[in-house]
Amino acid sequence: MQTSSSPALPIRRFAAIDLARGVALLAMALYHLTWDLGFLRLTPENFALTPVGRAAAHGIAGSFLVLVGISLVLARPGRSGAWRPYLMRLARIAAAAGAISLATVFLFPDSWIFFGILHCIAVASVLALPALVAPLPLVGLAAALVFAGPTLAAWMGAPAVLDAPGLLFLGLGATVPTTNDYVPLCPWFGFVLAGVGLGRLGLPRLATSRLGTWAPRERIARFGAAAGRHSLAVYLIHQPVLLGLLYGVATLTGPHPRAGEAQFLREYRANCAEAGGGEAACRVAARCVVGRLRAEGLWRAGGGFSAEEQGRAIVASRACFHAAGGG
Repeated sequence: MQTSSSPALPIRRFAAIDLARGVALLAMALYHLTWDLGFLRLTPENFALTPVGRAAAHGIAGSFLVLVGISLVLARPGRSGAWRPYLMRLARIAAAAGAISLATVFLFPDSWIFFGILHCIAVASVLALPALVAPLPLVGLAAALVFAGPTLAAWMGAPAVLDAPGLLFLGLGATVPTTNDYVPLCPWFGFVLAGVGLGRLGLPRLATSRLGTWAPRERIARFGAAAGRHSLAVYLIHQPVLLGLLYGVATLTGPHPRAGEAQFLREYRANCAEAGGGEAACRVAARCVVGRLRAEGLWRAGGGFSAEEQGRAIVASRACFHAAGGG
């Protein structure tokens, strides 16, 4: 069934879409590289966890999910025998999501991935099927409601049952679970629906445009488009490769001399303020403590301090606090 706003599309790949997916993969790899460097303490702090880093992560995830919606429009499962490729792709994504959950249970038991981006893509690829034929205004309304879901749930006083572990995938509760990758359906499914709407509106025009017939000739463009055609494989492989390489670097170089300093300064200032210190005094005291710990050989990554070393660190902290006028 076709609507007037969704003319038939030729069943073929668009190199421009593949390249867009490749660019998103590159951005994702750079973000993961930043996270890995911070995780292995090869940078002063984990810049991937800063506000700018988190905003970048959200933008990258959103772009992937929009492309998922566009790809669903291109695949059009249920027409022209397209169910089998769709189901095979869905099975691969679901299997990869399950493998990631299983691996992270062993590697990061306190922050394992139970509903990351692959889990979201798998579920969204099923939930979005009605949007392929529904009236476009209805698709837009559904996307808006999903985007607004967490805010509406909080405003209406969502029941506590939504914070149950089995319902955290919805993203409608007040709990933010401790996990290395959390992409709940609300609001992220909204990006997939937006991609479906964008695909239904824009792909027929793309098919008849110059960009629709574009083929990459430059080596970098060809490489990017090829990566986009095999995005799942790239996604699964790139992080183990990055971590393996960086673990080797960390073994040779050790942690960055200032690793953990920014976090220490933030935590010290917060504790100092709770103890009654003024903002300026706490800032001076925090810098003083870092300098004293370095001078006494007590600044190092990984902890493992003896009771005597802990006592010396406490003495240094108190001395800096009093010297800065904190009390």
